[in-house]
Amino acid sequence: MFDVKKFIDKTVAKLKEDVPGKALIAFSGGVDSTVSAVLVDRAIGNQLIAVNVDTGYMRKNEPENVKKMMKELGLNFRFVDASKEFYCALKGVENPEKKRKIIGEKFIQIFERVAEEEQIEYLVQGTIAPDWIESGGGLRDNIKSHHNVGGLPKTMKLKLVEPLRDLYKDEVRKVARELKLNVSERQPFPGPGLAIRIIGEATPERTELVREACDIVEKEIERAVEKGLMERPWQYFAVLMPIKTVGVHGDKRAYGNTIAIRAVQSVDAMTCHYSTIPHEVLDTISTKITNNLKEKINRIVYDVTNKPPGTVEWE
Repeated sequence: MFDVKKFIDKTVAKLKEDVPGKALIAFSGGVDSTVSAVLVDRAIGNQLIAVNVDTGYMRKNEPENVKKMMKELGLNFRFVDASKEFYCALKGVENPEKKRKIIGEKFIQIFERVAEEEQIEYLVQGTIAPDWIESGGGLRDNIKSHHNVGGLPKTMKLKLVEPLRDLYKDEVRKVARELKLNVSERQPFPGPGLAIRIIGEATPERTELVREACDIVEKEIERAVEKGLMERPWQYFAVLMPIKTVGVHGDKRAYGNTIAIRAVQSVDAMTCHYSTIPHEVLDTISTKITNNLKEKINRIVYDVTNKPPGTVEWE
């Protein structure tokens, strides 16, 4: 049985030994990176610098929310707007594995720049068990390269520290609850961000479409949960598909993009079942997306695939 208090005490003690100098943590504001940041902060205090990178593929208002969170946690932090770098690096790229690896390498390049400026030797990541299991290696098949595992360049100079490496998501949430962190129940958001919720090239224009669609999906599902219409899914979002279909706006022909809605229930991210969203909620989401993104989106579909055979994210 997982002993949360014992894990926290043991991990902090080990971090004091493993990180004798300054460290940089890749801070996204999700439960994994936040738990890691608090544990390392307990071990080395102001020797830790939290670095949040705006890749341009974040959810609506995410950069502002993460800055606020880092301040509330009392962390030393730096914010890097690298959206132009990421858009440039992913220009013309459609293959999901290539996307993930480019994003992983770009993150490290930015972290190494900051590390050189701050004279930092250690890089802390909120890597958890499903990340390295799905990334493959040894006898494990590569399902998809998680940016913080399969995307790490072989030439990386920083020494890697991963305090949550052997935990699953449900265990990380238990640690977050014990640490009394507000993010303990926050839904997961992938490190590559919206780039892997865009099937095909993740251009700034297509990113803005899926960003707005994701925001509507999240808000309407959360509103339905508050009203007691449905159970809160483990993860819920929108995906921009690489196809256009014929539709109608008013009495005119339209030829617009397609959005897929994805919502799942899971415990540890290793398996999941699609969530049952009431039709009235789906109708509201569909209407709001097509109205707010008129002439851009004209068709909404709902993904009813479990894991396996699918994965939580589409890429």
